[in-house]
Amino acid sequence: MKKLIITGGNGQLGRAINELYKNREDVVCINTDVDELDITDLAAVQAFVAKEKPYAIVNCAAHTAVDACEDQEELAYKINAIGPRNLAIAAKQNDAKLMHISTDYVFAGNADKPYREFDITGPQGVYGASKLAGENFVREFADKYFIIRTAWLYGDGKNFVKTMLRLAETRDEVSVVNDQVGSPTSTKELAKAMDVLLFTDNYGTFHGTCEGVCSWADFAEEIFRLAGKDVKVNRITSEEFAAKAKRPAYSVLDNYMLKLTTDFMFADWKVAIAEYMEWLLVQED
Repeated sequence: MKKLIITGGNGQLGRAINELYKNREDVVCINTDVDELDITDLAAVQAFVAKEKPYAIVNCAAHTAVDACEDQEELAYKINAIGPRNLAIAAKQNDAKLMHISTDYVFAGNADKPYREFDITGPQGVYGASKLAGENFVREFADKYFIIRTAWLYGDGKNFVKTMLRLAETRDEVSVVNDQVGSPTSTKELAKAMDVLLFTDNYGTFHGTCEGVCSWADFAEEIFRLAGKDVKVNRITSEEFAAKAKRPAYSVLDNYMLKLTTDFMFADWKVAIAEYMEWLLVQED
């Protein structure tokens, strides 16, 4: 029996991992959120991991409120940097693997081709900088680790898809940013990629996003099309949207290491969102 400690177990990705393993008799998920385990507390992490003696720790916990991170720099670094450091220390002490989820925000977002795992990083805000610090701590303190950078994630929880569908209930047009491009990624697809790596010694840094590229406005239009909603998407600039934190204009990640070292391929983003929308309909019935 392989025990997996899942931090952020009640988040979108944590739920997808639990769904993936729910019928696996050889894998058990030990779900934690901050009430069960404060990853910013080294002694608490060490005690918890020593007690559970897991096969692996899967860190889905993060302070992901990008704008709030600008005002909560210390909290962002505690959760996004010190948390992974503590998990890495405890993983090494207990000979456990560590799988850590990171982000496209570690890059500057000004490239003209998809970012590969070994391209130079250059975060533009507190969120990206704190996540990059977390990556570096994992590399420094863990022996057996996987770092997976993902982007534009949606699943069972609060996300862009549900926000658009909620707006469609009361509006016949919405304004969505058109000068930020990336790859919408379902937690179901990401969980499958994580599973491909987790039980191997194929350690290192990986990118994990659905295939294909679109803008947020393109994504919104596809959501409305699939939902049969007649909502006009007004394409606006990031400057017009005026968010507090700067977003990467170009968030496209190349899953290069996965392609080089495994046979796994993510679904195209349009295939994945169609599957997710069908799942949402079932949930509503």
